[in-house]
Amino acid sequence: MILSPFERAVLGQEAEALVDQLLEIGISLSASQSLEELLHLILTKSRQITASDAGTIFLVQRERAVLEFKAAQNDSVTLPEQVQDYTIPLTADSLVGYAALTGESLNIADVYALKGSEMYQFNRSFDEALHYRTCSVLVVPMQNISGEVIGVLQLINRKRSPDTRLRPETSVALTQPYSPWEEHIVRSLASQAAVIIERNHLLESIEQLFEGFITASVQAIETRDPVTAGHSERVAALTVRLAEITNATSRGVFRDVFFSDRQLQEIRYAALLHDFGKVGVPEAILNKQKKFYPEQLEVIRQRFALVRRTLEMETAQAKVNYLLSHPHQPHTPQQRCQSCTFLRDLDQQLQQQLHTLEAYWQLIEQANEPQILEEEPLAQLQELTQFYYRGTDGELHPLITASELEQLLVRRGNLTQGERRMIEAHVTYTYEFLSRIPWTPHLKNVPIIAYGHHERLNGSGYPRGIGAAEIPLQTQMLAIADIYDALTAKDRPYKKSLPVDRALGILWQEAREFKINPDLVELFEQQEVFRVLGHQR
Repeated sequence: MILSPFERAVLGQEAEALVDQLLEIGISLSASQSLEELLHLILTKSRQITASDAGTIFLVQRERAVLEFKAAQNDSVTLPEQVQDYTIPLTADSLVGYAALTGESLNIADVYALKGSEMYQFNRSFDEALHYRTCSVLVVPMQNISGEVIGVLQLINRKRSPDTRLRPETSVALTQPYSPWEEHIVRSLASQAAVIIERNHLLESIEQLFEGFITASVQAIETRDPVTAGHSERVAALTVRLAEITNATSRGVFRDVFFSDRQLQEIRYAALLHDFGKVGVPEAILNKQKKFYPEQLEVIRQRFALVRRTLEMETAQAKVNYLLSHPHQPHTPQQRCQSCTFLRDLDQQLQQQLHTLEAYWQLIEQANEPQILEEEPLAQLQELTQFYYRGTDGELHPLITASELEQLLVRRGNLTQGERRMIEAHVTYTYEFLSRIPWTPHLKNVPIIAYGHHERLNGSGYPRGIGAAEIPLQTQMLAIADIYDALTAKDRPYKKSLPVDRALGILWQEAREFKINPDLVELFEQQEVFRVLGHQR
């Protein structure tokens, strides 16, 4: 057939418009985030190109040997919601099953005219339930780059006029078969969609991998530090909730702040992993409950027992030596003599020494508790350095060593400066560990968000001592959540759990000193972020 110049121009314009439309569809499909959104977009665009009244998408579930109904659209009837949970067997006796198993397209002018001799048949139950009449059908397999069918796209009733609303009695007259050209275009589009669906599945798998890794990491932290079990999850819940509320704040300093779903996920991961570096801290320090480690206190206890026994033996030996050197002196209890006075003085001296020793032991037990020490106990502890005993080697030894005294002299908490530095190093360990992970682009800030959770806006934090300008807002939220949970968590061996109001009071004290963000603290309190943990004021 010879076309006129005008006809060729018109066809050229239509082809150019179609190419532009297909390019736009490709861009839209690539930009789609969720699988549900992607499937509905595929169906919408396919129907637009072919002027189809309706359409469905099934995904292949090979492990279950079914086709899962994932998307449906119909311009002429309202689809029931429960149809979304529908599945059909992955067999060749249905139109979509045949396309899924063979990888072949089906282009049928009128499915009601199918003969019984065909391998596949049209199921009229949907038409009967919806009071609808299916005529022309185009069933296209969605094949990935390896040629594997991962789904089936089914277009229904190609309309002669795109804006027509079909009724059962008019469907045959108002619809027409799908052309080979349309079949070719839709098949190409379906293959492109299949590749993008697989990409989405891959991204979902990566996210599931991250979720599994993070869950395992949190379990590893809690295994090494069981006292703080649940801390990471609670901090994550508080931080994400505070970020969500910040999103909803349309006035004040946060009116221009907005965190996308991806950013909220990034915040959650950073909060869950903020203490991961504790795996690099010695377990004894992590689980330290008092100033002395249990084995240390037991060694000191045995030392005190040795000193008691030594004093008793020395007193007994002194008595024996005296009596041996004064064999003719009377020494019965009834006689008041020089010997009796001397022996009695030895006993009194021993009792005084044992009393002093017991007082020292009680002082050690008191000072061993992780509480704030007053001046008087601190001064008494210094006396311990003056007490020496003679060991089994015959040499003099201090009752308390210099390193032991250093532990007892800790005025707040239960950690020495060296131990505290080792604990604080967990932040750096966290950052170094998280920085080695090849995060996806939307999670790239996880390490830096977690890194600053012990930094303070006035520069008094650690490990870097940075100020407000260098601490991300997400990290500032994480810091508040971390402090709140540390204050309100169930009783720990080294501290009591505080009620909500007391914890909020401490947060405000920190905010007044510009250690944490006062605007975030205000939002935290006003919006009762703590309710995500089930806390009530």
